[in-house]
Amino acid sequence: MSKNWRPATQLVHGGTTRSQHGETSEAIFLTQGFVYETSEAAEARFKGETEGFIYARYGSPTNDMFEKRMCMLEGAEDARATASGMAAVSAAILCQLKAGDHIVAARALFGSCRWVVETLAPKYGIECTLVDGRDLANWEKAIQKNTKVFFLESPTNPTLEVIDIAGVAKLANQIGAKVVVDNVFATPLFQKPLELGAHIVVYSATKHIDGQGRCLGGVVLADKEWINENLHDYFRHTGPAMSPFNAWTLLKGIETLPLRVRQQTETARRVADFLAEQPQVAKVIYPGRKDHPQADIIAKQMTGGSTLVAFELKGGKDAAFALQNALEIVRISNNLGDSKSLITHPATTTHKNLTDEAREELGISAGTVRFSAGIEDSEDVVEDFARALEAVKA
Repeated sequence: MSKNWRPATQLVHGGTTRSQHGETSEAIFLTQGFVYETSEAAEARFKGETEGFIYARYGSPTNDMFEKRMCMLEGAEDARATASGMAAVSAAILCQLKAGDHIVAARALFGSCRWVVETLAPKYGIECTLVDGRDLANWEKAIQKNTKVFFLESPTNPTLEVIDIAGVAKLANQIGAKVVVDNVFATPLFQKPLELGAHIVVYSATKHIDGQGRCLGGVVLADKEWINENLHDYFRHTGPAMSPFNAWTLLKGIETLPLRVRQQTETARRVADFLAEQPQVAKVIYPGRKDHPQADIIAKQMTGGSTLVAFELKGGKDAAFALQNALEIVRISNNLGDSKSLITHPATTTHKNLTDEAREELGISAGTVRFSAGIEDSEDVVEDFARALEAVKA
């Protein structure tokens, strides 16, 4: 297959293999195991002397198609599909660390991601330092002799901060550490962390890649050497494998990723511009606006805006709840990247387990709201916000 295909073509045809029946749509191989013609063939397969599948926990033809398609889109050499986004994050971080190692992570992380590095990893003797990732000096100051991994999201959840990935990668390379980037908010269409110097990229495929609220999934992408030396055995023995049915569902979702993200980004831009003019809104953060605090970095490392908008209402939690409850098209949900427009109040949902001080440090106030644009008509969504804001006192 051509490696020079543009993204939209890759996402329809990339990595496709067909059975003897020549099916148009990818087949779902719902099987736990595989059979061999002879005992010698089984032995050779297990020794790695012949190619082929052994057990669905290790991989399947459907999962393999999804992994190859993601590699084409991301520009990665290899990938492993996981049962969820958090399975991908946990595997990518833990598979390469041991007791006594040290993680430097941006403090602006999704709640579960922060739990993995701040709470889970230390249980196994892995140290962690959280930093304000916006300033490269903070990353450099946090480096220790045992620092092995830098972990970040960019843009971040939910306040859409942006981190200089190339700058962090340069620091990591100086000490032989690996940079793991959660690229969910940017999508592989708007940001290529590997091209910026990152070593490992993770996605919650549950979000934009499926994009229709149907199933969970995740993926870890890196070079073949890192996958083979770090993730391969961890993946086989701990079992975070993706279901072949989910892999097939994600293959269907990824075909329309460019179409959906284009519409979602346009809607997000229009909603951001509208909200910025409203008296009930204290501030709007959107990577596509010139007033974004890291607009210079966005110009360097992103090719598009975002499908998400973060904004703060002047009336705090009461105003946020009033707005959300008054919306008709936009639905209340902690998911994102869906074909349906969704909205959530991070302080009481995705980041509720953080302390008040930690939320304040991240810029998550009682009035902070995160909006994820869907594929509805942009004008209808803007009008929905206009109606709902009438329930919020200026």
